[in-house]
Amino acid sequence: MSLFDAASCPRLIVKIGSALLVDPDGGVRRSWLAGVVADIAARVREGQQVAVVSSGAIALGARRLGLAKGGRASLEDAQAAAATGQIALSQAWAELLADEGLTAAQMLVTLDDLEDRRRYLNAAATLDRLLGLGAVPVINENDSVATAEIRFGDNDRLAARVAQAAGAHGVVLLSDVDGLYDRNPALPGAEHIARVDRIDAAIEAMADDGSASGMGSGGMVSKIAAARIACQAGVALAIASGRIDRPLSAPARHTLFAPERRGRARKAWLAGRLSAKGAIVVDAGAAHALGQGRSLLAAGATAITGRFARGDLVTIEGPDGIIARGLSEYDAADAQRLLGRRSEEHGAILGYAPRAALVHRNHMVLA
Repeated sequence: MSLFDAASCPRLIVKIGSALLVDPDGGVRRSWLAGVVADIAARVREGQQVAVVSSGAIALGARRLGLAKGGRASLEDAQAAAATGQIALSQAWAELLADEGLTAAQMLVTLDDLEDRRRYLNAAATLDRLLGLGAVPVINENDSVATAEIRFGDNDRLAARVAQAAGAHGVVLLSDVDGLYDRNPALPGAEHIARVDRIDAAIEAMADDGSASGMGSGGMVSKIAAARIACQAGVALAIASGRIDRPLSAPARHTLFAPERRGRARKAWLAGRLSAKGAIVVDAGAAHALGQGRSLLAAGATAITGRFARGDLVTIEGPDGIIARGLSEYDAADAQRLLGRRSEEHGAILGYAPRAALVHRNHMVLA
């Protein structure tokens, strides 16, 4: 599988760390970033949808505020630096993407946004819509409000969680090394690992938890943790060097972490961790459409049972029994009001902007 090919990886998440994006003086490495944006534009022209998880706000803000230790001397310093630096970071991305004819979109998230099921669905729906419209979402942790207790702690793991929410097929972590080695790559005899099919204790033992630049918050340990999150969700993850120009132009060497089978991983998440709060009964036409990979539209639904809220797990029942499980986009009362109605009627019925489906295909698995 190539993450740099639209056919095998239609939706890609690219993570860029502070050490790559920010120079030692605290400014944006604009020339290098322009090369990355050119690569992203090339991917988009070939039909690949790309979102970026971009570090750098704290490092950029620390320079502007004159903060010691890169803005990481205290939580308060980090929050102030992030609030200041995020403006400069977003401006750089927006300008460079515009130069390539692309529209940038900013999303700032906290851990709670992707842990709470309703907020997760909101983030997932926004990402899906932005990517479908051809925009390039630029995502960062909202460090200006996140605390030690409610934060990802590094953007490697954030990228893996964003990949889950976006229904992505691959994640590329651009790093200061070209992948995983069997020991610290600075040591004599260190051997590059091209592919990892299973993350076990031996693989974890190869990780070095240092961040050589002093700007970032993660090392190889965080990248292995991100790979575990991604692979368990059926998403491939690669660690590749960003210390070259145009790093997304199919790098010569990287480490690919092979995912679990996509359907099995998503089914385990939906079916194994949550109890269904209700059911949506559908007609034969809707049952057939679901089997073809479609979302569940209200027009094909005939009945609602149980009491559930938006984001709860529901079963979808056809004429022959349960055919799927998924996360509801509506609570039971609003879903009941939409039964059998066409999508263009939903806004008038509900009195607010409706969701596209009762259960989106990205949050559904067939039984």
